Amino acid sequence: MYVVKSPLSDADLKVVSEALQGALVDLVDLSLVAKQIHWNVVGPRFRSVHLQLDEVVDTARLHSDTVAERASTLGVSPDGRAATVAKTSGIGAVHEGWVKDVDAVRALVDALGAVITRMRERVDATGDADPVSQDIFIGITADLEKHHWMFQAENG
Repeated sequence: MYVVKSPLSDADLKVVSEALQGALVDLVDLSLVAKQIHWNVVGPRFRSVHLQLDEVVDTARLHSDTVAERASTLGVSPDGRAATVAKTSGIGAVHEGWVKDVDAVRALVDALGAVITRMRERVDATGDADPVSQDIFIGITADLEKHHWMFQAENG
């Protein structure tokens, strides 16, 4: 079996692989949370919130692929299985059923805030270990912070 060899030291690879795996889990869960709320949002701002949620889903899916492929590039097997995501995500549970638009926005603000906090920790952790992965985390954080701002502005 072919194994990809990382140019990083074992110690740096451990730090980076944990950061990449954590980011993958958070991004996969963020896409699922946003899609769940997307399907169930109701209220006077239904359409705008519904469409805005799909933008978050697209961002999370795009970045989850980038993160998983970076892990693979470094010889680390990414794990985006449902059980792994459910067990290790930093995002809180989403209520089932219909969600009022104001509550949907609040839930996304909370979910994005949780992911951003953990993403910033990954930026710090990977700076010396692997600036290439750090750069990926910086870009992801910038995109998520933009969504966070826009959702916060929704509820004023």
